[in-house]
Amino acid sequence: MSTWIYRLARASWHARRRVAALWLAILVGLGAVAATVGGSFDDQFRIPGASSQVALDQLRMTFPQAAMASSTMVVIVPAGHHITDADVKDAIEAAGRHIDEIPWVDSVQTPYNEYVSGLISDDGVAGMIRVNIKDLSVSEFTDAQRQTLLDAGAALQAAIPGSTVHVGGEVFSVDMPHLSVVEGIGVVVAIIVLILVLGSFRAAIMPIVNALVGAAASMLVIVAAAGIMPINSTTTMLALMLALAVGIDYSLFIVSRHRDQLATGMDAEESAARATATAGSAVVFAGLTVVIALVGLSIAGIPFLTTMGVFAAVAVAIEVALALTLLPAMLGFAGARLTPKPVKNPDKKRFDASRWWVGVITKVPAVTVVAVIALLGALSIPAANLQLALPNSGRNPPGATDRVTFDAISEHFGVGYNGPLVITGSIVESTDPMGLLDNLKKEIEAVPGVKTVAMAIPNPNVDTAMIQVIPTTGPDDPATQALVHQLRALEPHWHDEYGVDLSVTGFTAIAIDVSAQLAAALLPFGIFVVGLSLVLLAVVFRSILVPVKAALGYLLSVGAAFGLTTLVFNEGVGIQLVNLHEPQPIISFLPIILMGILFGLAMDYEVFLTSRMREEFVHGNHTNPTEMGFRHSAKVVVAAAVIMISVFAFFIPEGSGTIKPIAFGLAVGVAIDAFLVRMTLGPAVMSLLHGKAWWLPRWLSRRMPVLDAEGEAITHQLALAEWPYPGADHAVYGEGLGASDGGAVLFEGIDLDVPRGGHVEVDGTPGARRALLLALTGRLALTSGDLKVLGCVLPQQAGLIRREATFVDGTDPDAARALADPVGSLVAVDNADRLDPDGRAALAALAHRDDITVVAGVSAADDTDHTPPLGVHRSVLIGGAA
Repeated sequence: MSTWIYRLARASWHARRRVAALWLAILVGLGAVAATVGGSFDDQFRIPGASSQVALDQLRMTFPQAAMASSTMVVIVPAGHHITDADVKDAIEAAGRHIDEIPWVDSVQTPYNEYVSGLISDDGVAGMIRVNIKDLSVSEFTDAQRQTLLDAGAALQAAIPGSTVHVGGEVFSVDMPHLSVVEGIGVVVAIIVLILVLGSFRAAIMPIVNALVGAAASMLVIVAAAGIMPINSTTTMLALMLALAVGIDYSLFIVSRHRDQLATGMDAEESAARATATAGSAVVFAGLTVVIALVGLSIAGIPFLTTMGVFAAVAVAIEVALALTLLPAMLGFAGARLTPKPVKNPDKKRFDASRWWVGVITKVPAVTVVAVIALLGALSIPAANLQLALPNSGRNPPGATDRVTFDAISEHFGVGYNGPLVITGSIVESTDPMGLLDNLKKEIEAVPGVKTVAMAIPNPNVDTAMIQVIPTTGPDDPATQALVHQLRALEPHWHDEYGVDLSVTGFTAIAIDVSAQLAAALLPFGIFVVGLSLVLLAVVFRSILVPVKAALGYLLSVGAAFGLTTLVFNEGVGIQLVNLHEPQPIISFLPIILMGILFGLAMDYEVFLTSRMREEFVHGNHTNPTEMGFRHSAKVVVAAAVIMISVFAFFIPEGSGTIKPIAFGLAVGVAIDAFLVRMTLGPAVMSLLHGKAWWLPRWLSRRMPVLDAEGEAITHQLALAEWPYPGADHAVYGEGLGASDGGAVLFEGIDLDVPRGGHVEVDGTPGARRALLLALTGRLALTSGDLKVLGCVLPQQAGLIRREATFVDGTDPDAARALADPVGSLVAVDNADRLDPDGRAALAALAHRDDITVVAGVSAADDTDHTPPLGVHRSVLIGGAA
């Protein structure tokens, strides 16, 4: 992968104007599409297949008035008056008729409606007017239409001297996410951190540009998609937060590596390509983990959450693409001007914070491990009381139009009127529908937790019943959830007693079902992300214990983030710091969102820190690999974490009720994971494990793919670029080559030097001989030594060699045909001495071509049947196991 990224970065450097123009064209194109087909967001929470959703969908078809979006007006008359006073009644009914004339209003229920009870408060000073909206969802309702209702409410208030009229309801409950100056401060903080870390404003601005381009592209993609599919408005803010955070961080890693290399005198173009190939390999892996975790949100089986995860993943993928293309192009525009200034007084000793910190935490590592685990365990305790719910008007800021109306209803009618339940179903087989509804009403009102049945009526066709139940508790009260379960427990009884199939639905019931399904998905999703981390990190680090350490650390981070979020939002500790007016339940999908995103980000820091420790160990530092690896990577990781925390944190103060807890959870989660888990607990555990951290069973190592997340491939390839000497043009050149299988040595210590157009015979045991030929053609990985074939470094460029080299087994019946028309300029023939006459003739013809290099494997020299098939340039004898 790193070799491919290296070539891509070089191409982007050279074609920097075209790359910049291409990304600009992409933005313009996305903008045009968004303006043409873009639509509004849909903030309804649907859960296909749930009984409440099925019942509501059926109700929309058979009883559309009952499932329409609505607004509620609360009329409060002055002291000494009653809502049934003649003048008050006349004014309210006149207002009702006026509102009913509005084209998009389907019907109006005044407090005096004979079919609906409970629209007049018990003390008679307040009444409710319900306005049903036709052909429009809550998300489609415009600000102009809301203003029309507000004007009607103001007119009614003027018509009843001394009265107060509040206008709210579900069409006023939409709180579309918006950006403010506060979120911009997070970007300013990021710029300051980048300048401090990189030491250059020009270098610091590049990650910001990259992140902003990616954020803009992501927003346009989401707006365009909203025109053809339902997308929750929270998706935009979630994608924006992630795009800014990862976009800045991913570019920082590459630019930082680039400036370090420029400081050594490396050519600017070569440095940009190498930095992108090495740090960029880690960026690709880190981005991939975030994308997989976000797409994994589909495990919950809830469409709006799946959509949210997919588009957030698109935002991350765009940022990765920008880091590999636009960033090298910008580095090309800057050229050598990014070279750091020479350090003044280089011999002067300076305080090394990372060296001091890693020394402190690894001095007695067991104490560090126990202290961090105890602290994070304590922070996780409040999570046991985590309260979840979907948003409603009662959780909006005091003063908001719908919140004022919500509070007025709670005060004068009871909080249950803000979250009515609906029981509906077919009654087509009933011979006495009104008698049936009367019986059902009596039974329902007898259920504990039911305040009243406000309505029990059939539709005009008398085939569907609609029963509106007013609970004694609010929509997000656990007692209301218990009531829903009690009512559902009566469904079998109603079927047996009355022969009808009824279901409990309405927004409150659907919210309960969504929360329940999300809670049920947490365990499978947790197993998914933890299992994924174990697999991915085992492949990256070729270790068993390191992935286990990383996964357990992730669980500690998630637990502590949940605990702190519960403490602040549910229990109200320090709510002023997050601009929260009162404690409240947390959005139901926060746990699974937080788990998914934090997993990806935690793996970022794990890779960037631990890979340097592994690099130290693999390169021979068995004394203090943890300490040295930490010192090499800590500064950049600290900067990346601070930037990401800043971006998330500045979405908290002005964030909507949905995005605020998500931003808070991500900010504290990243802080805990980066500083306590990865940079404190991690080095302490690695110090305890020492060399055992990199243990991996041989059988597993052989079966495990190689995932070069640290860019080792390109480092090795570039180190051998001028090897064995500048200008060398061998067909094959290798030193100290060795290979093994299951611990058994096939061959070792082999040196090869074959000129282009030359040929060589390899004598030896069948297993050793075949292994060498497979290695030379890029089909088997060596376990030791350095090898270049046709100018390509193996194993890093094995894919290229396989396209330029032909491997033939002399015992194959088709060997002669393959030799007559080989692929590429290198031909390796095993069992060459066992070719049939046609095969020998074809091989001899190849041996006389100057553009073909031939390596022939033959039986050992003491084999009596051995007949050399070539006029040999030289012969190599190898041994080992058969």
